[in-house]
Amino acid sequence: MSDAMAPWNATLSLAEHSIIVYVLSVAGLALFAFFVKSWVSSSEVTGRYRTGVYAGMCITGIAFLSYVLLVLEFALGYDRKGDSWVPNANAILSWAPRYFDWTVTVPLLVIELLAVATLAGAAARRLRAVGIAAAFLMISTGFIGGVVIDSGTNMGALWLWGIISGVFMVILYVLVIYVVVKGGRDLRGTAAAATLRNAGILLIVTWMAYPIIFGLQGWGHGGAVITWMQVILSAADIVAKVGFGSMIHKIAKLRSAEDVRDGVDTLPESLWISSEKLADGILPASTVAGTAVRGEHRGRR
Repeated sequence: MSDAMAPWNATLSLAEHSIIVYVLSVAGLALFAFFVKSWVSSSEVTGRYRTGVYAGMCITGIAFLSYVLLVLEFALGYDRKGDSWVPNANAILSWAPRYFDWTVTVPLLVIELLAVATLAGAAARRLRAVGIAAAFLMISTGFIGGVVIDSGTNMGALWLWGIISGVFMVILYVLVIYVVVKGGRDLRGTAAAATLRNAGILLIVTWMAYPIIFGLQGWGHGGAVITWMQVILSAADIVAKVGFGSMIHKIAKLRSAEDVRDGVDTLPESLWISSEKLADGILPASTVAGTAVRGEHRGRR
């Protein structure tokens, strides 16, 4: 069996090098922008769904840091020789940090999804544990075959560990489909149900980019293929982390508004989406009572 072409061993043209620097930088900035947006808007949802917002912040914060590392290592991992950029011993670090990122952020994507789903209690905890374990094993086994064994050049290892990783990916797909189908049934007829369905579809489609790129490591050769791999992975990260996170935040706001209208929960400020008011701001009863008591005391004085 022939050896695989590790992507960090390919020589790049000047144009290919520039494109990769561009996509890595844009992806990192997009992730940072969404992290800031999530941070300043975390109070827009009730405590019941805030775990999803916090998970999204962790995802984009970690991913942003990984892209900073990718850009730095990419700059250090190639030497300019004439009209080409030739990889050196550090070039592997222009790829490996992606696995470090995914090992943490893919389990967090599961937490983010479940935080706005309709599962609760022991059922939610069991599914969360299964999802986190499957996500971690999916990425870590892929890392073994794609980077660890013979520095990613062993075709047999790519096949073996790719299949093992694929088994855990199937488990994740079943989990996502189950959560989305159950949520759609429980939230039937609401905007949250449609957004949850779209978020699940987005996640399933986007995750397909990763095994495709993993397979190209075994069959793709040359700077053009490596450039496309970097472009696709960066785009997939933006969609899976920023696009999916935006949908989760919308679901959290929609379900928060429903809880506020039903009197199940409170928020101090009105809830809006796209300039449409979803619910009025309602203070907790204890806060209202405390305000009344303070007003009475001031009146007596």
